[in-house]
Amino acid sequence: MNFPLDLRFKLVAISRQIAVRDSLGTLICYVKQKSFKLKEAVTVFGDEAQTRPLYTINADRIIDVSAQYRIDDVNGQPLGAVKRRGMRSLWRAHYEVSRDGGQPAFVIEEANPWAKVADRLLSELPVVGLLSGYVFHPRYVVTRTDTGSVVMEAEKQPAFFEGKFRIDARAAMSAEDERLAVLSLLMMLLLERHRG
Repeated sequence: MNFPLDLRFKLVAISRQIAVRDSLGTLICYVKQKSFKLKEAVTVFGDEAQTRPLYTINADRIIDVSAQYRIDDVNGQPLGAVKRRGMRSLWRAHYEVSRDGGQPAFVIEEANPWAKVADRLLSELPVVGLLSGYVFHPRYVVTRTDTGSVVMEAEKQPAFFEGKFRIDARAAMSAEDERLAVLSLLMMLLLERHRG
């Protein structure tokens, strides 16, 4: 992948949707979260017309703060899973990413929980809410569990009337790990955006 990746949340849609483009402006994937589902279900497409499914991300249980989200390719082959750390994630986002159900390979954590709180509170105020997207920028870091080194980071970008994030690579990774980390970040951003 050509980093940084730019993510744009679609403004007017019944279900949450994200377009992901690389540094050259090429569409990497289009993410659509199914609406009106008790169990989270996300499909990752290779095109904006949503005709080429690439991956599915599904929760293992109904509405739970400790849910695990299994990531499978289009053929149903498991790539890995991302799991929210329950009560630990209520204040500061904390997710564990594992390869194909094994031990955690990465941890995704919120760098500064106050930024998310301030962004959410100010965005609800009339007029001031229009400017909150330019002031507070929640940031999430992905670290390897074996070395503790930061390998990737996602940060909210200044934007009017839309959600924009940028994902940057901070260290070299295998293509498989890179893909798993990006898909896990996408799921985490959908969940955190819903929480505020």
